[in-house]
Amino acid sequence: MTDGFTWLLQASDGTPMTDLGLASTAFPTQADAEAWLSDEWPTLADAGVQAVTLRNGEDDVYGPMSLSPAD
Repeated sequence: MTDGFTWLLQASDGTPMTDLGLASTAFPTQADAEAWLSDEWPTLADAGVQAVTLRNGEDDVYGPMSLSPAD
C-alpha cells in the first residue's frame, strides 16, 4: 500500500527543499498530483525550487524534472 503521490521539491544540486512553508500534500492519483503541479509550478519556481520528482509512496515515478524554462 502506498501513501499516495507526492512531489519531492529539489534545489539545483538535487537536495530536497523541505523548509519552504509549502504544504506537503499527498494526492490519491498521479493525475491529481500532476494537475496540482501544473497550477503551482510558478509558485514553486519563485520559491527557488529547481526540479521536482513525482513519488508514489517511497518509489520514484519520474524525475527529477526541471522547473526552468526551456532554452
